[in-house]
Amino acid sequence: MRAVAVRRGESGPQLVDVPKPDPESGEALVRTLRVGIDGTDHEVIEGTHGGFPDGSDYQILGHEAVGVVADPNGTRFEAGDLVVPTVRRPAGEPNDYFARGEPDVAPDGTYLERGIVGAHGYMAEFFTSPAEFLVPVPDEFSETGFLVEPVSNSEKAIEYADASRSPFEWQPKSALVLGNGPLGLLTLAMLVNRDDFERTYCLGRRDRPDPTIDIIEELGATYVDSRETSVSEVANVHEPMDFVYEATGYAPHAFETIRALAPNGVAALLGIPGDHTFEIDGGDLHRELVLQNKALLGSVNSNVRHFEAAKESLAAFPDWFTEKLVTGVYPPENAEKAFETGDGVIKTVVEFDTL
Repeated sequence: MRAVAVRRGESGPQLVDVPKPDPESGEALVRTLRVGIDGTDHEVIEGTHGGFPDGSDYQILGHEAVGVVADPNGTRFEAGDLVVPTVRRPAGEPNDYFARGEPDVAPDGTYLERGIVGAHGYMAEFFTSPAEFLVPVPDEFSETGFLVEPVSNSEKAIEYADASRSPFEWQPKSALVLGNGPLGLLTLAMLVNRDDFERTYCLGRRDRPDPTIDIIEELGATYVDSRETSVSEVANVHEPMDFVYEATGYAPHAFETIRALAPNGVAALLGIPGDHTFEIDGGDLHRELVLQNKALLGSVNSNVRHFEAAKESLAAFPDWFTEKLVTGVYPPENAEKAFETGDGVIKTVVEFDTL
């Protein structure tokens, strides 16, 4: 069957021919419809993140997928069910984190990640998965269901932020998203749809005309150009932020965010930076965190509960938003084109089949 993979010692995605998988007991066989591409996929190709499956000279890419159950194989699903797979799997024997349904908080070394760390991904005509890692979605998600996975990561981050403020009455009104890539735009749309945030902002580094700026402003948010207003200046130029969502992976932003927060504010950090050495006034930032009741938290991955919440958020997005977000749909034979980047590219997809 056709699959899109990266080979050891080589760069760039390649179309490869691999055996069609056979589902084991407790697994279903899924026919892939669409697989989204994000920054992690590029990092896997570049060799800066993740790792190949043991004993394999290639890694099938892709962790954002939607597909149709082709063979339920005795699981709870029926042939024709539309499903979205989660990403993490136990490394070796199942552990307590997976038993509790909390693989997203499992420490390194206790899990694999499909298409990222030690396991093949979903960018192939078919894939198999244990039933407990498949989330059913409605048929109308056949073209957009691959977005459930990235939205689920934001669902978790926002849940964590809310939980960190739960000991007191927190009434957030302002929110700032750092990063106008696909994840940042998806999160911005989620925040706009919430009842509590009255004013939303999104920080980027692009010149007009630009499709991401158009989306930001059509959502009713304010675009902040980081070349004109740095994160640490946002509070003075615009307003202090009750919530900040970081999706840039630019390490200084984690500390500049402290300046952007309002008293009692919270920031969720999702970007994964490379090594980056720089100077900060640690004492001053430490005092501000303590004396202003501010909080920084890290969040990675998600679990089935967040996937379920993501279905509701995705269903609430206006049609124009997902249409403008997805700037390219490519067959697997043209996967190299799907991985190209540029100012006109937001979110691209490899499509294997349709419903």
